[in-house]
Amino acid sequence: MRRRIIAGNWKMFNNISESQNLVSKLVSGLNNQNLIREVIICPPFTSLSEISNLLKGTKIELGAQNMHFEEKGAFTGEISNDMLKSVGCKYVILGHSERRTIFGESDELINKKIKKALYSDLTPIFCIGESLVQRENGTTKEVIERQVLEGIKDLNEEDVNKIIIAYEPIWAIGTGKTASPQQAQEVHKFIRSILKDTFSEATSENIPILYGGSVKPNNAEDLLAKEDIDGALVGGACLEAESFISIIKA
Repeated sequence: MRRRIIAGNWKMFNNISESQNLVSKLVSGLNNQNLIREVIICPPFTSLSEISNLLKGTKIELGAQNMHFEEKGAFTGEISNDMLKSVGCKYVILGHSERRTIFGESDELINKKIKKALYSDLTPIFCIGESLVQRENGTTKEVIERQVLEGIKDLNEEDVNKIIIAYEPIWAIGTGKTASPQQAQEVHKFIRSILKDTFSEATSENIPILYGGSVKPNNAEDLLAKEDIDGALVGGACLEAESFISIIKA
């Protein structure tokens, strides 16, 4: 059975005290719950160390929102794999559409980051997704296939099985629009077909694929009920403890 995962991407929200407050509410709200899904939160870099301490002994895992592909060096403003591991991160979001579109990250760069994360025993949450123009002109599958294959280029099957994929249609991120459960399911199923053709059916069936894009308590249950949707990468709704907990329990 594939892993079931709910991850929260805090983006550029919450200073240290706000982060502490949110995590305290999450820990309290999930205490003694028999969770059927793994829970991961990805705060800003400035809060990682403090949040790591608060999560000790809880069922919530820690991830980061990005990292560089080099171990160290003259890369002002960047964060390395070792820095993330030193504060307790086990996961890292890579290839998020905001990194691709706002900061110009290419498939090649994302591939380098994925390789470095795997080398470092960090689990990549590898994001892919099409724009509204690409959706409307019928090139969704072409875009998704390119992003998947370029992102995992030169990886062996063992390493690919360590990755979490997150399908996040760009047109549904922060817009209030959400892919219908059927639209999301179709793309998730297509991603599995790519993995099957490239590696094996076993790999295709093993890798968790999360949906992201305006996931909220009122649509989470319908999305998560789909056969090939194994969880969610949640944006805005993870910044309020009550709504994030509702999605986790959906």
